[in-house]
Amino acid sequence: MTTNADADPVADEPRPRPRRRAPAGAAVLREDVTEAIRAAVFEELAAVGYARMSIEGIARRAGVGKTAVYRRWRSKLHLVLDIVSALAVQGLPAPDTGSLEGDLRLLYEVTSRALRHPVASQIIPDLQAEAARNPEIAQALQKTLREGQDGVASRILAAAVERGEVGAGLDADLALDLISGPLYWRSVVVRNGKLPKGYLGALARATAEGLKAL
Repeated sequence: MTTNADADPVADEPRPRPRRRAPAGAAVLREDVTEAIRAAVFEELAAVGYARMSIEGIARRAGVGKTAVYRRWRSKLHLVLDIVSALAVQGLPAPDTGSLEGDLRLLYEVTSRALRHPVASQIIPDLQAEAARNPEIAQALQKTLREGQDGVASRILAAAVERGEVGAGLDADLALDLISGPLYWRSVVVRNGKLPKGYLGALARATAEGLKAL
């Protein structure tokens, strides 16, 4: 009979679990390839517009195969919406200047630079034109742009409420329209060139006063 003393001490110890193998190269979405595709989308949109843009053209510009694109996005609509979503929030700060007017001024400065970018100034009107013909694009574009802007604007409002600059019971939808609407109208819809000197500061002051009156 084998006693505990006779047992092999090594056999009683828990054996290490086999290490999981890292995914093969084909299963990993390389970030440099993803960024190359995103850059190619901007170039393709600016060059031919959404209607004529194709996955083949994007892949050719990015120097990859079509499968590399389809592994990341299932259609050109989803690809473009992902890019637009990133553009909507790219570089937007979470302002913390200590005042509502200061936060709005910072938001407007960064947003204005983004909207004046040559590629953005071509892409956004083109997508708007497509949205007028395609309800799916219209709904998705509105949702994407709205969520990006509203996320930052909501944080500005929350901070202003906490500081007591605006009331906690203000109409949130109306407040968000007031924050985002004027600059977008001036820069994207009217598109009358460079903003006048002092415009962003004046807009921030007027918007702050309007929000306090809600």
